[in-house]
Amino acid sequence: MKRSGRRRKMSANLPGEFAKFAKNSKYLRRIWRDTKASLDDIAKCGYFSEDQLAQLRLNETDDQFIGRTVMQPVALVVLGHSCWAKARVVNELFGQSVLPVTSPVGDESQLTWRMVRFSAGNQTEISLALPNSLELVEHLAAYDQPWRTIPRADLEVEGEARKDPALSAAALEIRMKHPLLRDEVQVVATPCNDTLSFEQTYRRATEGCTPLLLYAFAEEAFTEKELADLYELKRIAPKTPVLFIRANLPATSELTESEQHARSLRNARLAEQVQLCTAYVDGENSGSEDKQALESPMQTEEDAPKSVITLPVTAQQQLCSMGFISKHFPEKQRHHDRRRPNVRCSNGCSPSSELIENFDDFACNVCIFVRTALQSLLVSAASLLNTTHLHCLRTMNIFILLCTYFTASVVQPVHRHWHAQHTQALNFELFYDLLYIRVGNVDSWHFRRRRKCCRAVRVLRCGCMLKNPTRNVFTIPGVIVDEGEQAAPPTASVLQICTSQIQDLVLGMLNAAVAEKLVGSMNCLRESFVGTLERCLASLEGVCKEDDCMQASNALKQILNAAYQVKVTVKTSSSLLWVLWEKMKQLVQTLPGRAPPRIDAEWRQRVAADMLESLSEWRLARCICSQFRERLRSSHEQFQAAMRQLEAVHSGRLERTETQRIKVRKLHAPRLARCALESTSLRDEILYGMPQLGRELGRGQYGVVYSSEPWGGRSPCAVKSVVPPDDKHWNDLAMEFFYTRSVPDHDRIVQIRGSVIDHNYAGGTTPAVLLVMDRMQKDLYTALRAGLSWPARLRVALDVVQGIRFLHSQGLVHRDIKLKNVLLDRADRAKLTDLGFCKPEAMMSGSIVGTPIHMAPELFTGRYDNSVDTYAFGILFWYICAGHVKLPYVFEQCQTKDQLWSCVRKGARPERLPQFTDDCWRLMEQCWASDPQRRPLLGDVELVLEAISQQQQEAAHTHESQQLSESICSSQQQQTGGYGYTPCRPIVPTKDKYELAVPVSELSVSTE
Repeated sequence: MKRSGRRRKMSANLPGEFAKFAKNSKYLRRIWRDTKASLDDIAKCGYFSEDQLAQLRLNETDDQFIGRTVMQPVALVVLGHSCWAKARVVNELFGQSVLPVTSPVGDESQLTWRMVRFSAGNQTEISLALPNSLELVEHLAAYDQPWRTIPRADLEVEGEARKDPALSAAALEIRMKHPLLRDEVQVVATPCNDTLSFEQTYRRATEGCTPLLLYAFAEEAFTEKELADLYELKRIAPKTPVLFIRANLPATSELTESEQHARSLRNARLAEQVQLCTAYVDGENSGSEDKQALESPMQTEEDAPKSVITLPVTAQQQLCSMGFISKHFPEKQRHHDRRRPNVRCSNGCSPSSELIENFDDFACNVCIFVRTALQSLLVSAASLLNTTHLHCLRTMNIFILLCTYFTASVVQPVHRHWHAQHTQALNFELFYDLLYIRVGNVDSWHFRRRRKCCRAVRVLRCGCMLKNPTRNVFTIPGVIVDEGEQAAPPTASVLQICTSQIQDLVLGMLNAAVAEKLVGSMNCLRESFVGTLERCLASLEGVCKEDDCMQASNALKQILNAAYQVKVTVKTSSSLLWVLWEKMKQLVQTLPGRAPPRIDAEWRQRVAADMLESLSEWRLARCICSQFRERLRSSHEQFQAAMRQLEAVHSGRLERTETQRIKVRKLHAPRLARCALESTSLRDEILYGMPQLGRELGRGQYGVVYSSEPWGGRSPCAVKSVVPPDDKHWNDLAMEFFYTRSVPDHDRIVQIRGSVIDHNYAGGTTPAVLLVMDRMQKDLYTALRAGLSWPARLRVALDVVQGIRFLHSQGLVHRDIKLKNVLLDRADRAKLTDLGFCKPEAMMSGSIVGTPIHMAPELFTGRYDNSVDTYAFGILFWYICAGHVKLPYVFEQCQTKDQLWSCVRKGARPERLPQFTDDCWRLMEQCWASDPQRRPLLGDVELVLEAISQQQQEAAHTHESQQLSESICSSQQQQTGGYGYTPCRPIVPTKDKYELAVPVSELSVSTE
């Protein structure tokens, strides 16, 4: 009756453990698939390189481990060489005799059993299957009659069957309806005395399943074959825990005489084998000690190592020597630890192997072993997934920051684009003002430019007069020009060509001189302006070199070189009369009898001087300005077309980058954050269980806070229960959890210690997320209502500033600083909590969040930065200085939240109360300034608060000294009340104590 009760208990416990594992593995399988799908979507987006994607993904080993854990069925694999021991273990697992129990004292070396695999089925079926899952059409004894215990004939391999490879390797497949086999659980009993090696047997038994290893043996010590198997097992699966079970043999009094005689012979034979194997093992372990003994020959007999006693040897000693179990782990301690399996695997390490020496303890110990092993598998898989999630999210944060940088790098060129267009348009207007000359209206500006042209002509004239007269400037193709007194007189055509070349040379020099004067006289063409414009264009075009956007720089170069590309000819620069006069002179020189002039330096200077004298300043200015205007207009049109092309390229790039930011912020990061929340919650639930909720501590917009019993080794704890109604709230909660958990421990921040998802909340319709955090005593709202002292309030203000500064140093913005989100401990030190709206600046999408009266005006525009926390602190500091929780008068008049928002948007601020000091009021006004740029840095705010606190301490110190002085004076007056008045001396506060200020005239010096 006792045994049947134990079997019923185990049959009820083991299926429950497997059901929990199946439920959790199914949940973990969904997280695993969602993670891989998210990573595949990220890979398709092209945000990361192949090397970065390889770092984001799970490595192959971890991915295979998680896949085996969540996809493969669990199998209880019973190893060993004793058919009797394995049959007892399997029967105990099922709670019924499914395997025949052989004689416990028979010679089992001659007994060969097949591998037996039990699996779930709607009805009991039995068949022979090959390793490739093909069934053998073989008649079995179980087909002849109904059975409850498998016939031995179907288990044993005898006679001709041993010679047949198919029959000897076939396994007995049994499908039956049993609670233990639900949830795809299998039970595998390895073959006994087969021809396969242990490694082949192990691979075959564990193929396609997640094994839980049980090793059954019958004797007090392992035999030679069993030790060899254990060494192989240690080599094949070094980290896999094994439950060693000794199936106790019946007492000698319960055996017949023949069985007693067989047992004695068997024990003698086993003792010899054990002695040899143990001597070999102990020799290996004591080899180092023998070596040390040989190296120290001076040892005395007392110091000499004693001989190791190898007999009698036990299974525990053998397992210790092989490293399966610890040598310093007594049975009592193991039994104590088995009742605390969660604590034992809380660090995520694999559970250790166990030894059950008393078979009566098998029922409870196997349940604990199975629970611990399954929990370890789930914890390891969840930890690997969570590590991947956190790594991906950190990389996502880096990507978001890079995305913000890309957006800035796009927005900045857009500003540069506008600056380039504006600057070039300004330059064009100045150019056009220079070139726009209306007929009959020459203003003073044009008059100054005309004077510059005249000055350039005069300078050129002086240069021409001083020019070297021996320089030959004539290059006439096919004609040699002879100069000097002996030279032949030139012909009319040669003379005309030489005159034209001199005129072209003079006009070219004039072009350069006038262009240099014009360019040098304009401020917009100075190097500082042109250089800025060129750098802007280089930055704009550098981003899109592949798009062939270099036309803007070329157009700018043409604009800048327009003054140097003006061509002035004789017809356009000289007067018409002078041109006619020159034609007449050339005609007269060609008349017969007229001696042609000699080409020399004097003639060259005369021709150049005549050319310069003939210049018409009006025609010259009009010609230069006309050409300048046309070239500038064409270059400007080309520049505008190139800038429009640049604008289109950068606008598209900005849209693509913004699309990437939105996709990362709203899709990829929340999905991975939700996977991280689920994997962490599953791990915490397995390790620490579901937190036990106590009384309600408070409730907010998104959840309820309860007290909790100690959880995860921490006490006291508070649990925030949040029920996300839809995917958006799930994503927001997941991101809040990630940012909160990613914040390092800080004295001014309330830390979240863990999370658990309650899938049974509201009947299982809507899961509830339980966030476990440190429990505080009260919030600032309650403390102010209770009358918190002024020094303590100042200390709270400093704590809040330090907490906000720490968040900003981590790149986070709280966005919801208010009284309810400041918690106080027993010492009235403050900590910030509720990071639900806390996000990195790069992740802020401009959403309107927060509490209305604490919201900065720019929050309503959607463009803000971390200075909104400074504004909120200014409002919070008003409450701290006021010492109460009553709304400011300007906000108290608002009846609805919309009116309150409108009031805040218009820039309304709290009023000054009589108890405010000038320093406090000045700090408030600076913090809630309308312009975010005028708000002080929080480091400066902390310095001001420290100064105010120091002043308060000094004032309290002085007030205390005055009270002490008055009390001393009053006591002296009472003592001398009827005998006259004794003036009291003031008390001066010193560094360490209070001292009476005694005048020097009253000091007496003793001469004794």
